[in-house]
Amino acid sequence: MTRFFRPALGLLLVICCCLSRPARAQKVGLVLSGGGAKGLAHVGVLKVLEKNRIPIDYIVGTSMGAIVGGLYAAGYSPKEIEEIVVSPQFQDWVSGRPQEGKVFNYYDANPSPAALHLRLALDSTLKARVTPKLVDDVALNYVLATMLAPAGAISGYNFDKLLVPYRAVASEVFTRERVVQRSGSLSDAVRNSMAYPLAFRPIRQPDGRYLFDGAVVDNFPTGVMRDEFKPDVIIGVNVGDVAFGKYPTGKDDALLTGTLIFLGSNAADTLSVGRNGVFIQPNLEGMTAGDFAKVKKFISLGEQAATDKLPLALRRIQRREDTLALQQRRRAFTERAPKPEFKEVRVQGIPQMQQKFVTRFFRRSGSSYSPSDIEEGYYRLVNNDFFNNVYPRVRYDAKQEGYVLSVDARQNSNFTTDLGVLLTTRSMSNFYLGAAYRYLNRYLYTIQADATIGRFYNGAEGSFRVSIPGRVPLYVEPTITFNNFNFQDTGGLIGNGKAAQNTALQQRDLKTYLQVGFSPKYRSRYVLSFGAFTNRDRFANADQIRTDDELDQNRFQGFTGALAFQRNSLNRRQYATKGRRAEFGFRGVTGQEKYEPGSTAEGLPGREKNHQWVKASLFTEQYFSLNRSDTVGARTHAWGYMTELVASTQGTFATYRSTLTTSPAFLPLPDSRTIFLDNYRGTAYAAAGLRYVKAVAGSLEWRTEAYAHAFVRPWDRRPDDPLRAQRTNLFSRPYLTLMTGFQYQTPVGPAALQFVHYDEKNHQFGVFAHIGYVLFRDRSLD
Repeated sequence: MTRFFRPALGLLLVICCCLSRPARAQKVGLVLSGGGAKGLAHVGVLKVLEKNRIPIDYIVGTSMGAIVGGLYAAGYSPKEIEEIVVSPQFQDWVSGRPQEGKVFNYYDANPSPAALHLRLALDSTLKARVTPKLVDDVALNYVLATMLAPAGAISGYNFDKLLVPYRAVASEVFTRERVVQRSGSLSDAVRNSMAYPLAFRPIRQPDGRYLFDGAVVDNFPTGVMRDEFKPDVIIGVNVGDVAFGKYPTGKDDALLTGTLIFLGSNAADTLSVGRNGVFIQPNLEGMTAGDFAKVKKFISLGEQAATDKLPLALRRIQRREDTLALQQRRRAFTERAPKPEFKEVRVQGIPQMQQKFVTRFFRRSGSSYSPSDIEEGYYRLVNNDFFNNVYPRVRYDAKQEGYVLSVDARQNSNFTTDLGVLLTTRSMSNFYLGAAYRYLNRYLYTIQADATIGRFYNGAEGSFRVSIPGRVPLYVEPTITFNNFNFQDTGGLIGNGKAAQNTALQQRDLKTYLQVGFSPKYRSRYVLSFGAFTNRDRFANADQIRTDDELDQNRFQGFTGALAFQRNSLNRRQYATKGRRAEFGFRGVTGQEKYEPGSTAEGLPGREKNHQWVKASLFTEQYFSLNRSDTVGARTHAWGYMTELVASTQGTFATYRSTLTTSPAFLPLPDSRTIFLDNYRGTAYAAAGLRYVKAVAGSLEWRTEAYAHAFVRPWDRRPDDPLRAQRTNLFSRPYLTLMTGFQYQTPVGPAALQFVHYDEKNHQFGVFAHIGYVLFRDRSLD
């Protein structure tokens, strides 16, 4: 009997011993749902889990869950992920705002007043395809590709060999199939999983398919976790659809926009984590998928939700992760990354001739490309409007012992149209229309034309540009520009009731010139130009004129050449709040003046005279944030400064008025160009100003600006002949300009209401309001 029970007793002891140690065999899977900005709560959950030594053996994520989970699987600690998502740069990545300092001036034209920029692609049958305007993913794509490239190289592009085995869920929207990504480019997997329709554009896969956000078919992929990894315990974190305890009366309108984003995604099944699982649902009521500025709040709510479920998690997951061992494992994993050196740039999706064009955007540092070489070349390329869907892939090539950048430039826009409208409280409203056609072969050829039609201002421009990339990229561009300004009745709403001289002033110029620009760095460019011009100014020499008076006419025509340096990182075309702009230039002018007196010339004779002069100018402006450096998504609060120096050897023209119309002008405010101000024109002046901007309600900003300028040897009327000009004292008195008002950025451009003071007798105070961009083309000698 004893012999019979002895083996059975031993077997029973073994079974009991195994059952007494179940925690050591436990494997834990973490599932992170999609939810847009709300997915940032996952970072808080990770912080709590790691702090309390709860192991994470597998990760499956969708959408924002795929991003956070992918970073963790790639070796980033929760603290490092938090530092990434709370940085101001992260706000730019997810919102599509241009990166300050990453604007490539080589292709920049003068800022246009266009509010709508429509890209079209014309095929061989002349059928047009419109490129929809989605979130600009230029910076996001590059950041994901470079941040996740080391982990891809370490793992051999097998997601099971990442620091934590990982899966990203995407969807094939046409067949409504769920796609589980197990290998390949980690950045591709993350990017595919967040390509929500009508928000982020999808990325074409190597097999030709387009994949979309996994939330479309499976926003809480616990089934994927169970099928792929078969963990013992599932921790599921859901930040997607939230079931309210009761209908949110009074809040439904505010929540509707954010709710619409998730109408196509599945609601989380709270029971899908299993009977021994842990379901975590942060309380995100009232917060939307677009609230990326609330990143710290989301992280905090994620921490709170995880802390609330911590007792349950600790009971069901008895195994503990050794913190020191995890840190050592993470460090050992990241240290295996190859050094950041690029051996090759490859281009796909376009003809071979165009591929050569693209590769010339990238410059080598010796025998290989440095990360800065790759970054500069990438931003050179994406700032070219011809390539509007550039996508980067970074992959390690063991044979070359370095990384390879593959650029997918499969889609391009060869035709663009621009539309803008300016509405103002003065008679200076206008309509802007522009179009451009681009053709790429060995070089990029661009034909462009635009026109502005209005009562105060009419203008047009046409150009043909040949862009030649290379170590020092350059372009050659013949251009013709026409301007016509009619200052009739462009004074302010508040005035002194007197007739001003500018009510009878018309300025017209036509310039044909050749422009050569080159950019040693993508943040700046040098422009050399030479051409012929014809200026015609018509004006009266009296404060008040009759309807039958004949205006004087002064025609000045000749040749001009200029060299200019330009740098611009401002965040807006008008009413900027951050960034910097600087311009420095020299111009030479030679020409003949032909003056024809009118009925107000009081017997002045006509004349012809040759003029030659040179001009130097310096302009700079910059903005500084008054918010704390660690403030994320804070409302605008900034100050800025502006300085301008101009010196010209221009001499006197036939009359005082014609001398002023040809002289450089200080134009500190948007409406300064629309009023002819005598005290703001001269051949040598220094100006400086301060600007203060503060958001008062949402996107509504209060803006105040103050400027002072003074002339060296300013123009004045001759005492013996008031119709002619002469130079006076060495220095003029300082002139003060003030503006305060409100601005709001609308889809058609800025809307503004301003109260303005000019240091000018006939225009001391004014009120100016507009919707749209108050921008004009440069005159021929500007």
